[in-house]
Amino acid sequence: MELIQSFSVDHTKIVPGIFTSRVDYVGGDTVTTYDIRLKKPNREPAIDVAAMHSLEHIIATFLRNNDDWKNDVIYWGPMGCLTGFYLILKGSRAPEELHALLLDAFRAVEEYDEVPGAAEVNCGNYLLHNLAMAKWYAKEFADYLEENRDNTAIFEYPKTERLITDDGLNFFDS
Repeated sequence: MELIQSFSVDHTKIVPGIFTSRVDYVGGDTVTTYDIRLKKPNREPAIDVAAMHSLEHIIATFLRNNDDWKNDVIYWGPMGCLTGFYLILKGSRAPEELHALLLDAFRAVEEYDEVPGAAEVNCGNYLLHNLAMAKWYAKEFADYLEENRDNTAIFEYPKTERLITDDGLNFFDS
């Protein structure tokens, strides 16, 4: 069975950043999934669940209200491993082209006094929010993006190569 594309990323080497996860073609349109990685997998603690939920609400609201991007946003949501988010956009852009947008989005978290849509009528787990922690994670990531804007490693996935031996066996070599 083929590994899905996101499992071919070398998670021992990935750093926080903005990466193209996959490009799909749907009904003649290009749709791109981006990996917005806030934490080094298996090296740093995962993001607090309540803070992750708050970041999901705030940044989704920010993106869907951004005049330049709102018509291209299909989805913003957390990774199951709680080390980052997936952003799905119409079209295809280099990860570097998303740097300013995501820097603005994470900086904007500081301006929120409450989590949008965090009421029982709007949210399936409205009690699971932590705005203070969301602000802390957002600042940490925004500072990181600012400090590393010229570091190509935050835009390029480290890939695991699937090698085949002379005997036809598959193994991974990082």
